[in-house]
Amino acid sequence: MKIGVLAVQGAFVEHIQMLNQLNVNSFEIRNKADLKRQFDGLILPGGESTVMGKLLNDLDMMNQLREQIQEGLPVFGTCAGMILLAKIIDNSDITHLATMDISVIRNAYGRQLGSFRAVSEFENTKVTMPFIRAPYLKSVGKDVTILSVVDENIVAAKQENQLVVSFHPELTGETVVHEYFLNMIENSDKTNKKLL
Repeated sequence: MKIGVLAVQGAFVEHIQMLNQLNVNSFEIRNKADLKRQFDGLILPGGESTVMGKLLNDLDMMNQLREQIQEGLPVFGTCAGMILLAKIIDNSDITHLATMDISVIRNAYGRQLGSFRAVSEFENTKVTMPFIRAPYLKSVGKDVTILSVVDENIVAAKQENQLVVSFHPELTGETVVHEYFLNMIENSDKTNKKLL
């Protein structure tokens, strides 16, 4: 298994370190040529979603990434990565990849609660959740499964091949969320077809 980690901006190094901890091969996706490499899943890290979206357009990667996700490539978006995947950004007219049926509020916790930690359940397992100027989900479509709620706000969800979280699991040393994504890849139709 090999994971591509978008590395145009943001906290991509920490995701690569987490994958190393799990003995999973990964590589940085920095330009359009990197999208031609073979990989089984994609991580969209936290960072500045507006900057990341602009860079994906400037580097002519947006449409190809969108197509790959729509064709079933498993993708995991954390914080800004969640915003990139959202079909609706509640407090912005701009969307990016817009492949997941979710509505997101950017910087939802405001300046006063810009960063905090919580311990809550992710798929029936308690995990540490660092929130850093985090978004949360205002609403989800009927095909979206809610995986975590903190203070009545949806902070993790899944739709088919797409997984999103508001928080930064790559900063905790806990591997639960990344393992969940790796299991998604192993169970995906895309991977199964390659094995046939």
